[in-house]
Amino acid sequence: MVNPFPGKWFRSKAMRMNDVDDIQSGPSSSPKIIRRPPVSSSEASSKSLGLQEFTGSKVQNVNNSGERLDLFDELKRRFLSFKKHKYLEELEHFQTLKEAQSPKFMVIACADSRVCPSTILGFRPGEAFMIRNVANLVPPVESGPSETNAALEFAVKTLEVENILIIGHSCCGGIQTLMSMRDNGDSSFIKSWVTNGKIAKLRTEAAANHLNFDQQCRICEKESINHSLLNLLTYPWIKDRVRKGLLFVHGGYYDFLNCTFEKWTLDFKGSSVEERGRSLVRDQELWC
Repeated sequence: MVNPFPGKWFRSKAMRMNDVDDIQSGPSSSPKIIRRPPVSSSEASSKSLGLQEFTGSKVQNVNNSGERLDLFDELKRRFLSFKKHKYLEELEHFQTLKEAQSPKFMVIACADSRVCPSTILGFRPGEAFMIRNVANLVPPVESGPSETNAALEFAVKTLEVENILIIGHSCCGGIQTLMSMRDNGDSSFIKSWVTNGKIAKLRTEAAANHLNFDQQCRICEKESINHSLLNLLTYPWIKDRVRKGLLFVHGGYYDFLNCTFEKWTLDFKGSSVEERGRSLVRDQELWC
C-alpha cells in the first residue's frame, strides 16, 4: 500500500499542526498563520477524544465508577508489565517489526475467549497473522467475500505465509449451535455463519447418531476443521501454492479441559474437494 503522506510531511518542522489555530488569507498571496499557545497535557488528553467534541457526545467520568474503572486499571497494569518485561527486554525484535511483517503462519481460530493462540502456542508478535471467527470456520470460495477469506487472501498473496493452521477447541459454542440447528427457517447472524459447517454436521450425524449430543459435538469440532481444510483448497491461489509445496495447511485441536493439543497436516495428494470432500491427513501428533 502506498503511503499517501510522504515521510517528509511527518518530519516537517516548518508548521506543526497542533501549533496552528487558523490560517487566514491576507491581501497578499502569502497566508497568515495565527499561532496558539501550547496545550497542557490535560487539554491534549481531552482533544484526543476526536469526533466527540464535534458530535456533542458527553464523555462520562468513570473515575469513581468502581468496577468499570477497575477493569481498565487491570488492563493498564498488564500493559505496563508487558512494556517492562517484554517490549523493553526484546526491544530489538519489536524495532524490526516497524519495517515489515513476515509471519510464517496464518492462524484461523475461534473467537472463544478461552482460546488464545498466542498464549497456548507462544506466538511472538510478527510470527502469526491471525483471524478469529465463530467456530473457526473457513467458507468455500463460492460463498463470496468475508473477513475470513479477505484475511486469507492477504496472508497468502501478500505475506506469502508458509503454513495455514486452523485451530478448533473443546466445548465450542459455535459447533453446539451448528449441531442443534434444524431446517425450520430460523435465522440469525450466528446461525447464518455456522451453516458453513453444515457438511461436517451431516457427516457427524450420519456416523455418530448413536452417541449423545455432547459426544457428537466433540466429533463435529474436529470434523469441521477437516471440512474447513478442504474449503481452503477451493481458493485457486491457495490450491496452487499447496500443490507446488509452497504452502501447507494444518489442523489443530485444543482441549482446554485437559490441556492437550492435537496437530495434523492435510495430505494434498490424498485429498479431494470434488470427490465428496475426501480428506486424508498425515503427521498427526498429540501434545500432552
